[in-house]
Amino acid sequence: MKIGFGSDHAGFELKEFLRKHLEEAGYECVDYGTFSEDRVDYPDYGRIVGEKVASKEVDKGVLVCGTGIGISLAANKVKGVRAAVCSESYSAAMAAKHNNANIIAVGARVVGDEVAKLIVDTFLNSEFEGGRHADRVAKIDKIEENN
Repeated sequence: MKIGFGSDHAGFELKEFLRKHLEEAGYECVDYGTFSEDRVDYPDYGRIVGEKVASKEVDKGVLVCGTGIGISLAANKVKGVRAAVCSESYSAAMAAKHNNANIIAVGARVVGDEVAKLIVDTFLNSEFEGGRHADRVAKIDKIEENN
């Protein structure tokens, strides 16, 4: 599985930790930046990872900013993206299983390294259940189509 990564300056260190963790676990990882703790704007990185996921250049995305909120909002503006910000693993599992999320976002100022690792691992190891959930995701997609 190919995973795209993005962060702002606040999420840089945690992004690097998560990327290395997933590379060690055998995932192919593509880092779209940022590449330092120099100040940048999170929408730029949420957008690029969103575009890479939507175009299927990568299978899933991992985003990190201070809270995970702003970068996920930016990614969700890209058609075809379902980015979920999570602070614990149960929501990460449900984002994948029930919402068919294709990007997970975490907050570097909200969760520590080990919790973030558990969130990302849970997300990537959870599969969309389809069924009644597919109907609901289709309704979300329809909203996107009408805007």
